[in-house]
Amino acid sequence: MLKTTPVPTPVPTPAPAPLRGSPHAEGVSNDEFRAAMARLTAGVCLITAHEAADGARGEDVGMTATAFMSVSLDPPLVLVSLREGSRMDDLLAEQPLWAVSVLADHQLQVAGRFAMKGRISDRLLFADLPYVRGEASGAPLLTGALATLECRTENRVEAGDHTLVIGHVLTAALPSPDSPPLTYFRGRYRHLG
Repeated sequence: MLKTTPVPTPVPTPAPAPLRGSPHAEGVSNDEFRAAMARLTAGVCLITAHEAADGARGEDVGMTATAFMSVSLDPPLVLVSLREGSRMDDLLAEQPLWAVSVLADHQLQVAGRFAMKGRISDRLLFADLPYVRGEASGAPLLTGALATLECRTENRVEAGDHTLVIGHVLTAALPSPDSPPLTYFRGRYRHLG
């Protein structure tokens, strides 16, 4: 006669307590969504463009982005998410060329500088930064970045309070490929290590 051992009944794990905040019609609140997305580690980039209203003497514009990703290898496409109505969103609606500098961990101050709300003019923000001007885009490319890309907008997609800008990559370089990356996790810039 076979002897059977009873299988223990699994004890259900209680669901985590929901975060506070008023829910959208579909149920999730802004606070819940922010808290969940804050657990996603992201790389940090500086998105730049040259506003050529005055020709070569136009103004450089920059913004820190963590919502940046590769989309396709053939053709080479990337995507950046821009706050609707931001200066960068308005500029890239008018002209198609822009650039990306993937920030290294020693560029934390650059990330903070270009993420400030109510900041001073971008001209002053770029004043003491080491960069070269991209040949394809005319935009600043940081010399100490892990990687730099120059892009031409292929498509713009409205997505809630943001615009998804899909860019065809025109050039790619690795100015400082062996530096550790700057990352963003739980609302703060972080260093790997």
